Amino acid sequence: MDISLAHTTSSVNNRFFNYKPLRGNRVYFIGIGGNGMSALARILVSEGCIVAGSDILLSPLISSLEKIGVTVNSKQDGSMMSLETDMVIVSAAIQEGNPELKVARQLGIKVVKYSQILGSLMQEKRGIAISGTHGKTTTSAMISTILKKAELDPTYVIGGEVPDIGGNAHLGKGNLFVAEACEYNSSFLDLVPSIGVITNIEEDHLDYYGNLEEIVNAFGHFANLIAKNGLLVVNDDDRNVAVAAKRSVCKRETYSLRHTSHWYAKKILPTTQGINKFRVYNRGKIFGDFWLKIPGSHNILNALAAIAVCTSIGVDKEIIKTSLESFKGAKRRFQIVAIKNNITIIDDYAHHPTEIDVTLKAARELYPARKICCVYQPHQYSRTRHLLKKLSESFYLADKVALADIYESRDNDFEKTSISSLKLYEEIRKTGVDIQYYPQMEYITDMLCLNAKPGDVIITMGAGDIWKVAHELAERIGTTYSAEKKNQGAYCNTPLPGIL
Repeated sequence: MDISLAHTTSSVNNRFFNYKPLRGNRVYFIGIGGNGMSALARILVSEGCIVAGSDILLSPLISSLEKIGVTVNSKQDGSMMSLETDMVIVSAAIQEGNPELKVARQLGIKVVKYSQILGSLMQEKRGIAISGTHGKTTTSAMISTILKKAELDPTYVIGGEVPDIGGNAHLGKGNLFVAEACEYNSSFLDLVPSIGVITNIEEDHLDYYGNLEEIVNAFGHFANLIAKNGLLVVNDDDRNVAVAAKRSVCKRETYSLRHTSHWYAKKILPTTQGINKFRVYNRGKIFGDFWLKIPGSHNILNALAAIAVCTSIGVDKEIIKTSLESFKGAKRRFQIVAIKNNITIIDDYAHHPTEIDVTLKAARELYPARKICCVYQPHQYSRTRHLLKKLSESFYLADKVALADIYESRDNDFEKTSISSLKLYEEIRKTGVDIQYYPQMEYITDMLCLNAKPGDVIITMGAGDIWKVAHELAERIGTTYSAEKKNQGAYCNTPLPGIL
């Protein structure tokens, strides 16, 4: 069996790897700090494996792993690799040139992809795989929350921490396995779902896919993974999803904000607390009124997908209602980090143009009369280059934008020399948005501390480490800083007095 084989479009229904975790097995993760990798590491620790790993960037996820006995190395030089290691698991972001991966191969250690392990574990249970360009984490978190409240004790692997259910992973005793299904590198084709969800399909990961047609085709193969007696839940508002869903052979349930779908919702205006209230219909009949504490119409769509999935499993409607009403969301998904001096600090994972747009719309809905400053860190040189125009047009709802340098991930030398944050700054400025660019991110917090005023809303956005700005700001806001720092590090044609 060649475990290094990847799925091809002609054989996506074959399984190339079968792994049963054994207590005492030594498993090493290269890139253990990622959301999915850290979640899988937790599952294997719960299975009794001895887990170690490496990541070049420290994060709260790594700290939480160390608390449960995982050894994490901040260097990826191969020094931690030994013949005692039974298996090495790599994330999709790890390239063949990685020193640790090279050493592992030289030692003859079994190397497998994260998605292969996830798919193998899913085979042991009834898999629920949530795919889509956006909304995977929140939808997965909603479904896991509902199933846990229903005392079904699901296993789940989520691409973000969900405090209400104990984090981003749990090894449950029940027969349900909830997992995000990432399309990058066709990773979701390694999964074995009985129930699938496609939230939406857009251009992304163009460092792997050649164009949108290839992306839709990959989602079509994902839809085809689900057996005839399974279920595919799809967003009926998305034309690309409709094309991909045609490849499925199983029963399909649709959802949207239009009355033509199997499941649809009519939004009721939010209360003064900004809570989403909406009425859900199933096949034209009122199913019930639901509440969400998290804002935005996109989260109503995520809730509809969760309602459809959990209803199909047989969860009582009242449990679904109360679970969603108490759902506080996942970390880094419109997470209110602090409200200090009447300044609201929010952190969000948005890094794609559509995600930026819907997050700012949610903020405008929640804070219609307040000034909103968006602190954005572009994620990947390749994504910034491919989506430059769409990115530049995404910030129109912000009063101010502070732009950080691009966060590097999986980028080659060509990409790093082809685009820059300065180029993005120039394109955003052409749209009329009030923007400043900070080549050194550490100055952004200083600027915000100096210029933020009571009533302002500050949202940090990006899939990199921009979250640090939100948390540091929450600690420092209100402190007096030297006026000499006020414009230090800011790039603009005419120096501005500050961000806000």
